[in-house]
Amino acid sequence: MIELIPAIDIIEGQCVRLTKGDYGAKTVYSSNPVEVAQHFESLGLRRLHVVDLDGAKSRHIVNVATLRAIVKATSLVVDFGGGIKSDDDLEQAFAAGASMVTIGSVAVSHPELMTRWIETYEPERIILGADVRQGRLSINGWLEQSDTDVLSFIGHYHRLGIRQVLCTDIAKDGTLSGPSLPLYQEIMAAFPDLHLIASGGVASDDDIRWLEAAGIPAVVFGKAFYEGRLTITPSDYEHH
Repeated sequence: MIELIPAIDIIEGQCVRLTKGDYGAKTVYSSNPVEVAQHFESLGLRRLHVVDLDGAKSRHIVNVATLRAIVKATSLVVDFGGGIKSDDDLEQAFAAGASMVTIGSVAVSHPELMTRWIETYEPERIILGADVRQGRLSINGWLEQSDTDVLSFIGHYHRLGIRQVLCTDIAKDGTLSGPSLPLYQEIMAAFPDLHLIASGGVASDDDIRWLEAAGIPAVVFGKAFYEGRLTITPSDYEHH
């Protein structure tokens, strides 16, 4: 069964969603991310993806207090991303209780630092963030475009032991227009042992079933849940 991972995106301590990564296209869904996390846990979920959007934009962790509060109030396995640019940022995230961190921009722009983190913290604790726009990687809150190709990027870190990759198609994110199945199938064909986490575009239960049928191991969802488009019961998760 596909692993279902809800997302909480945070700006100024609030639970929000952006459309295609546009900070000007923000919808606030809750002023209390801790309550949202507790609700996910009450549905039988085990995992949670927390994104510090302020951190991604400002290039250092900002919402660490919210992360700490979520970890303290739930037993969810939390992975945290956004703004992790330095040893201090990474140490803060782990100290606040993140089980794993998602690293994207540093992996693109400072591969030597990413390599050291993989060696220091073990590859199992690091999720490679691959944020894709037209086949190339975007960084720093998706505000900058790189020339790095997604398959070569994943391949480099796969050789270093990374097996979890969170791949977001930016053109789909927050649009409720369906996930980028061809992109995910291309990645899985190249790296069959990846725990690939599909992100962006999920609009319905059918989208998740579609990903599952295609053999995609995991999916992140946010806006579809907040807008009542997903039907979630604890039995959906009893295999995790």
